[in-house]
Amino acid sequence: MNSQAVEIEILGRTIKVNCPAGQEAALRSAAADFDDRINELAERTKISNPEQLLMFTGLNLCSELHKERKDFNNNAQTLSDRIGQLTESLNEALQNQSQR
Repeated sequence: MNSQAVEIEILGRTIKVNCPAGQEAALRSAAADFDDRINELAERTKISNPEQLLMFTGLNLCSELHKERKDFNNNAQTLSDRIGQLTESLNEALQNQSQR
C-alpha cells in the first residue's frame, strides 16, 4: 500500500507523518481533534508541560475507547439476546401455524 507524508499540527508544532494513500483527510481530522483535546485540557487544568498534556490526553482517549468498547459489547450482547428471543418466537409461531 502506498503512503505519503502528511503535515499535521499538534501543540503548535508541524509534524510530518506517513499516511496510507486515501486516508489523509481522516488523519488531519484526527490530528485536529487530538490538538483540540490537548488545548482544552491545558485551559481546564492550567497544565503547561507538553509531555504531561500529551500523556493525560492519551489516557483520557484510552479511557473513552475502553468505555465505548464496553458499551458496544454490551449492546451487541443485548442485540444477540433479543434476536435469539425473536427467533424462538418466530419458530413457535411457525409451528403453531403448521399445526392448523
